[in-house]
Parts: sequence; structure tokens; C-alpha cells
Amino acid sequence: MQPQPYPPSLRPSVSAEFPPQDHRQPLQRYPDELHSQYHLDDDDHDDFFNGDPSGSNGYHPGFPLNTHNDYVPYQRADSAVSQSIRGSSPGPILDHSHLRPGKQASLLSHERTIELYRTNAKKTQDPDLQFEFAVFMIDASKTWPIPPNTPGNLLEVERALERRENLIHEATALLKRLADRGHPQSQYFLADCYANGIGTVKNKQDFDRAYPLFVLAAKHGHPDASYRAGTCCENGWGCRRESAKAVQFYRKAAAALHPGAMYRLGIAELNGELGLSKSPKEGVKWLKRSAEQGTAEFPHALHELALLHERGVDNVLFVDFEYSVELLAQAAELGYAASAYRLGECYEYGKMGCPQDAALSIHYYNIAAQQNHREACFALTAWYLVGSPGVLPQSDTEAFLWSQKAAEAGLTKAMYAVGYFLEVGIGTPQNMTESLSWYKKAADKGDKRAIQRLKGATNQHHGGPGSVLGRGDPDEGGGKKDKDCIIM
Repeated sequence: MQPQPYPPSLRPSVSAEFPPQDHRQPLQRYPDELHSQYHLDDDDHDDFFNGDPSGSNGYHPGFPLNTHNDYVPYQRADSAVSQSIRGSSPGPILDHSHLRPGKQASLLSHERTIELYRTNAKKTQDPDLQFEFAVFMIDASKTWPIPPNTPGNLLEVERALERRENLIHEATALLKRLADRGHPQSQYFLADCYANGIGTVKNKQDFDRAYPLFVLAAKHGHPDASYRAGTCCENGWGCRRESAKAVQFYRKAAAALHPGAMYRLGIAELNGELGLSKSPKEGVKWLKRSAEQGTAEFPHALHELALLHERGVDNVLFVDFEYSVELLAQAAELGYAASAYRLGECYEYGKMGCPQDAALSIHYYNIAAQQNHREACFALTAWYLVGSPGVLPQSDTEAFLWSQKAAEAGLTKAMYAVGYFLEVGIGTPQNMTESLSWYKKAADKGDKRAIQRLKGATNQHHGGPGSVLGRGDPDEGGGKKDKDCIIM
């Protein structure tokens, strides 16, 4: 049984909670003056689908793909498919004769769809279309239907797994040919496959093969590839750990407005990392630029700027709670769990100028909890135990399920709470065996209450259904920031 998400009908609208920003100056853009160049040897160019590699729609070994200074604003890597540029062709490339609209309309099987796509891809020398086909095969392999593994259909399972592996093999072989001919999207996508264990031996990550391809794509001005090459150099994945080289790649990606690269440079400048001197002013500049380009994949700069405005930076940033809340809201709407959890706290306890608002608190906790943020899951446990009239019905069962989810994610105080719920029977049948198991897990992590429970040294009054967790401000009382689970 899984905990139920916060009812959509009860989710509040947050658009009216944040005042317009007319009085604020927009984040400043800075000139893209930071460029680095990478000179690599020309690659071999294999024939592809028995086509002529020097054809008008293919990449010729001597044909320049991109000059190093022709940067464009950052785009997500997965937009390469939708943004591909089609080359001219003598006739229709896609054959739609199999489509039968009207009463004869029908869906095609996986294999029939792939075969039609394969036939169409072979009719063209356009590398973008062929790249799309390779991406389609990789995506299809992820959702390839595998029958249940039972003694009666072992052969069918083996055949399905073999077909899926063949699909991956065909896709990676096609990507290799395109990459060898200098197609940057194929170079990056193939590197990403290797980095994620797709098309590798035993499906293990293979950065030894991924890193050189990231570098090749970076040479052709691929922002994501430059960023990923930087992370490889920073962490020593597939290459030696070289901070200076990592900074070069990050600056190259940042010049193309890659939000992840700009964020990493900002943090490095703030903390004096990657061999850079500590410069809060420059760090904040990079964070502002990254925040301007924030995406669901890279919302981190919005959150970091919010924290900086919450406490201020001497001679760089002043304390501004209102603006901090606005930045947190932007990051939360992009789905960033840490920002959503922080806003949940603000609206629960009335921090940073926010009104105490149960609906908004639960709304933001729910955003974070749906992404398995363990503190947010435990916060929903407390809300379900007490409920909120007109917003959230009280439910011991939901409280137990959310605490269990937080405990399984490794939150110590949630482990103790689950143990207590099982001992007393709050939201779940009593089960002393399971209860002691959770107490032991919490005790192993140093929870004193769990240790006392195991020793039988306490004489606390045992509650029953309806017992609640005490909900005090985590920033009050003894200087403790984390909520203490106080069972009454």
C-alpha cells in the first residue's frame, strides 16, 4: 500500500502569494567572453547504410560542422531530435502508405513500427533522420515488453530479452557510424549511453568510452557535452582528475549559457574550488546567470541564490526574505524538492515573512514528497496525524504510510516513529516483531529514544489511534533544527 498524494482538488493556487517583481531589477546578463578551443584529429568516416559519405546530406570529412565561436543559447540535449534540420531530398522520405485513417485505423506493434522506421531511415543520407531513428530504438528498448518470468515461458522471456539487446546493439552501431562522421548529437548521445550503462558490457557504466565522445561533441560546440566533459575531468571519470581542464570545459559550456556549467562555476567561485580563488562576487554573478536559464534539470542556482538572500553575503548580497521566497517558489515550480520542502517549512511556521498557511505548506511538502524527499514525507506524516480542517482530513493510515516511506529512505526519526506506530497500532495493526526491527534500525543510527525502547527503560504512556506527533518550530527550543518525533 502506497501513501496517497495530496488531493489535487485541495491544492492551493500559489500565483497570488507572491507580489509582482516590477520593483526589482532583472538579473543581469553578461557577455559570453569565455570560450575555449579543443583541437582534435579528424575521425575516420565509415560508409553508412551503404550510402556515399560525401553526399549532399551527409557529413564530408573536410566539411566544417561548427566553428568554435558559433555558440547558440543553451538547449536541452533531448531537444536535438525535435530541432534537427532536414536536408533536401529528391522524393518523399517518409512512407505513410501503411496508415489507414477512418474505420480501418489501427495501432502498430513495436516490431512493425521499428521496421517501418528502419525502412524510411535507409532511404536518406540525412544524419539527423538517422540519429532520430537510433534514439527511437534506444527509447523503444527501454519500454520493450518482457513477459513475466515464469517456468512456463522462459523461452519467450529469453527471446524478448534478446530482441531488446539486438535493438540496443543496432542503435549503438548506427550512432557509432554517425559519430565517426562527425555528427555532434550522435557523439553526445552515444557518450551518454555509455555513461549510463547502455550498450556496454554487463550494462556497466563505461566512462573510458564516454569521455572521448563527450570531448569530440564539445569540439563541435555541443553545450551538454562540454558540461559532461567537465564533470568527467573534475571527478576523474574516464580520464585523469584535472581541475584546470574541468574549468575549461565548464567555461566553454557556460559561454553557451548552459545552466549547469554556470552553476558549477558559481559554487566554485563562492567556495574557492577547482583551483579557483575564492570570489563571492564572481560566484554570485555566475549563479544569477544560471538562474536566468534555470530548467527542471538545472534549478539549483535559484535555490542557492534564495539561501544566499536568506542570510546575506557581506558587500555582495543583502538579506531579502521576500525575494528569497520568490526564488524558492520558482525552483519549486520547476520541481526542485529542496526548495519545495523549504517553502513547506516557511508556510507551516510562518518563517521569512510568509503567513502560516496549512494549504500552502501541505502543497509544497507534497511536491517534495512525490520526489521521495524524506524530510517532506515525514512532514506529511505529522500533517496527516493532526489534519487540517477544510484542507487535509486526519488519517492515521496515511500518517503511517508516509512515515514508512521516510524511514525506508533512511530518516532516523522516521524509523523510530514507524517502530512506535507498529508497537502501539497507530494506522496499522500492532506488530511487536516489526516494531523492534525498526527500533533497532533507529538505534543503530544513534536514536536515543529507540535505544531506550529496546532496553525497556521508559515508562511512557502508550497512546493508540489518534495519538499525535508534537509539532513545534524546529528552530526553537535547545537550538534544534530538526523536528523531534514526540509521541504522546
